[in-house]
Amino acid sequence: MLDDKYPPVKAGPPRPSGLIQPRVFSMPPGTERYVVEGAGAILIRVEPGDRIEVQNTEGGQPCEIVCADPKGATDPGILGVPATDEPKGLRALVTSGDASLRSLRLGLEARGIDLSTARAITLFDSRTPAGTSESFTASREGVAIIAAPGGIMDFDAQDTATPLTVMVRRAVIKHAPRFELPDPLADPVSDIRVHSATAEAYFVKAGDYIQILDVDGRQCTDFQCFAARKLDKGVIHALDVTTTRTLMEHAYPMPGLHAKYYDHDMLPLVEVVQDTCGRHDAFALACSAKYYDDIGYPGHVNCSDNFNAALAPHGVTARRGWMAINFFFNTGLDEHGVMYSDEPWSRPGDYVLLRALTDLVCVSSACPDDTSAANGWNPTDIHVRTYSGKETFQRAIAYRPTPDSEPKMTKQTGFHDSFARFTQNFVEYNGYWLASSIATAGPIEEYHACRQKAVVMDLSALRKFEITGPDSEALCQYVFTRNMKTLPVGGVVYTAMCYPHGGMIDDGTAFRLGRDNFRWIGGSDYGGEWLREKAAELGLKVLVRASTDMQHNIAVQGPESREILKKVIWTAPHQPRFDALDWFRFTPARIGDAEGIPVVVSRTGYTGELGYEIFCHPKHAGAVFDAVWEAGQPHGLTPMGLEALDMLRIEAGLIFAGYDFSDQTDPFEAGIGFTVPLKSKPDDFIGRDALIRRKEHPARKLVGLDIDSNVAVHHGDCVHIGRAQIGEVTSSMRSPLLGKNIALARVDVAHHAEGTEVEIGKLDGHQKRLPARIVPFAHYDPQKTRPRS
Repeated sequence: MLDDKYPPVKAGPPRPSGLIQPRVFSMPPGTERYVVEGAGAILIRVEPGDRIEVQNTEGGQPCEIVCADPKGATDPGILGVPATDEPKGLRALVTSGDASLRSLRLGLEARGIDLSTARAITLFDSRTPAGTSESFTASREGVAIIAAPGGIMDFDAQDTATPLTVMVRRAVIKHAPRFELPDPLADPVSDIRVHSATAEAYFVKAGDYIQILDVDGRQCTDFQCFAARKLDKGVIHALDVTTTRTLMEHAYPMPGLHAKYYDHDMLPLVEVVQDTCGRHDAFALACSAKYYDDIGYPGHVNCSDNFNAALAPHGVTARRGWMAINFFFNTGLDEHGVMYSDEPWSRPGDYVLLRALTDLVCVSSACPDDTSAANGWNPTDIHVRTYSGKETFQRAIAYRPTPDSEPKMTKQTGFHDSFARFTQNFVEYNGYWLASSIATAGPIEEYHACRQKAVVMDLSALRKFEITGPDSEALCQYVFTRNMKTLPVGGVVYTAMCYPHGGMIDDGTAFRLGRDNFRWIGGSDYGGEWLREKAAELGLKVLVRASTDMQHNIAVQGPESREILKKVIWTAPHQPRFDALDWFRFTPARIGDAEGIPVVVSRTGYTGELGYEIFCHPKHAGAVFDAVWEAGQPHGLTPMGLEALDMLRIEAGLIFAGYDFSDQTDPFEAGIGFTVPLKSKPDDFIGRDALIRRKEHPARKLVGLDIDSNVAVHHGDCVHIGRAQIGEVTSSMRSPLLGKNIALARVDVAHHAEGTEVEIGKLDGHQKRLPARIVPFAHYDPQKTRPRS
C-alpha cells in the first residue's frame, strides 16, 4: 500500500563524478612528485619530518644526494643517513654546461652551496631493478640536491642514463594547498605576482623575455600589449589576434616558424620562444561584464575591467571587452564551427616564454571565472617574470609521453649545428628540432638526390630503448609480433607492437646485440613504457631503459651511400666488413680507424633506397657528420629534410604513425601483415588472438591510389564510390618520378580490388571530387630491389 502511495526513489546520497586526472591533481594532500631526468639533477626544499622517497624508475640508474642547510653549508645529516662519497657525478653535471641544468646552477649559486667540499649519499647501481626505492626522513630544514648522473653510453654495455622519480610527503600540510614556483630560467629583471581575479601592467624593453607562469595549474591568463613608442604618441594599437591568425595561418602562434603576434598595423610585438602547455586561445575576447551579466552574474569581477584599471595610468582608453591572447584557456572550434571550452591543460609551473620585439607596455590577468570549467572551478594566481635580452633560450615546445609524465622540452639534436649550416627551416618533430627542407635545394631537389645519388638526414628523434637481462628475449617475443627467437646477433628486424585488441602501438626495428641484449628503435616514448609495464606485470628479470638522448643518428641514403661510407667506416676483424653488411644487419664500428669515434651502423632506412643509419653519442655528432660529409662530396651528397623524406616514404609504401596507422589499426590494415607470422611463430604474443580474428574477418585494407588530377590531396580526405564513403586517404604526394598524384588509402574490403574506380572528396566531400583508381602499393620498387642491392 505504502509503495503505491510513495513511489520508490534512488536510495542514498549523490555520488561524486568519476574523474581520472593526471596524478599531479589527484595526489593526496601534502604529496609532491618530481622527476630527475637521466644525466640531470634537481633541488628540493625539505623541512623537519618530510618523507622523501627516491625511485629508480627504469632501473640500473645510480643516484647521488647532497644536502645543505638554509645558509648553504652542506649538511649530510639532514636526511639522517651517512654521506661518505664524493658527488663526482653531480659535479660533472653542474660543470658540463648543459643548458637544461641552468636553473639548478642558479639555485646552487643563490644559496651559496659549494659542491667541491660536499659529501654525497649514493644509491643504486647498474643492476638495480626498475621500481626499486629508498626512503628518508628530513631531520631539519634545508635542501636536497638529487642527481641521476651519467656520461657517454657504451654501446656494448648499454649503460644509458635514465630518470629517477622523487616523491615528497610533507610533514606539515598547508591549509590552502599551493605549488611552489619553479626556479627562474635565468636572473629575473622583474618578478610580478598577479593575484587571483586581478590584473597587472608592466613595461618590457625590446629584446627582453616575458615568462608567464601558471602557479597552481588550470588557471587562464589574458595577455595584451602595446608598442610603447606608439603609446607615447597617443596611438593605442593593441595586439590583434585576427591580424595574427591571418598572417601566421595558425590559430595561435607557437615556437618555430610561426611564432609572432602583431597589432592591427601588422607591427610584430612579441614572439613565442617556449611553451610548456600547448593549448591556448586566440578566438574570443577576454571575459567582460556583459559575459557575466548575460549568464546571471551581474557585477562579477572580470578581466576586461581589470585591464582597464591596470592600463589607465598608461593612457590607454577603456574598452568594454578586450581582445587578448588567452594563455592556458582551453578553447576550440568543433566540426560545426561552434566554440567550446573546458578545463585548461596547464599543470602547476607550466609557462609561456615570449620575447618583446619592440618596447612594450604589457598587461596580464589572473582570470576570475569561477562560473565554468575555464579555471578548473578554482581561480588561482599567475606569476610573471622578465629576463634580460642578453640571455639565450632555445625555442621549445613541451610534450608528455603519458598524462603523468613531466613535460619534456623540444631539444636540438647533436647534429643540429651541422644541418644549420644549410638551413634555418627547422620544425618541431617528436620533441626535437629537425630540418624541414634545405634552403639552397628544396624538397624536390633533395628527393632526386636520394633517388639518384645520396642524401644525409637527421633521424635522432627516433626513440631508442635498451632491453637487457636474462628474460629480455622472452619479453621481446611476447611484446613484438615478429619471431625474436630467430633474430641473430647483429640482426635487425622490422616489427609491430600491438595492444591486446590488435591495434598498433608502434612500428619499428629491433636490434639484437647479444643473447640477452636487444635495442628497440621506434617512434613513440610509449613503446618503452609498454615494454616496461609488461615486464613488471610478468615479473620478468629484464631492464628496459630509454637511450634516445644517448644515441643520435643520421641516415645516409641513396644509390651511392655504400661507396661514401666505405671511406669512413672501420669495423673490427671479428665484425662484418662494412661493404659486406647485408640488408637489415648492423655492426659496431668506428669512424676512420680503430681509434676513431665509436658508432653503430645499420643497413636500414626509410626511403626505399639502398641506405644506412649511423648512431653515435650527441657529443660526437659534429665530427661524425663532418667525416661523412667530406667523404660524400665527390658523390654529390646532399642534406635532406623531412619534407623530402615524406615524399620518398609514401612513394615506397612505408607507413607513418598517426597517418597510416593508429591504435585502431592492426598491422594487416596498415599494410604490414608480413610482420605478423601467425603460422610460424611458436609462442604467444600480445594481440595474437585478436589478430587471428581480424585477419580472418578483415574490414579494411591499405591500398595505393593513382589520382587523375593535380589538385592536392591530404591526409583524411574521404574516398567515395558514388555518395557512399568507403575509405579515407592516409598519405599523399605528387610524385616527381612518376609524374602524378599518388596516395595511400584505407578502404573497405568490399572495394579494395585493383582497378576499382573511386573518387576523392574535397570541400565537403561532395562539392568537388577527384577521380582515382586503386593500384598496388608500393608505387615505387614494390619488390624492394633497390635497398636489397
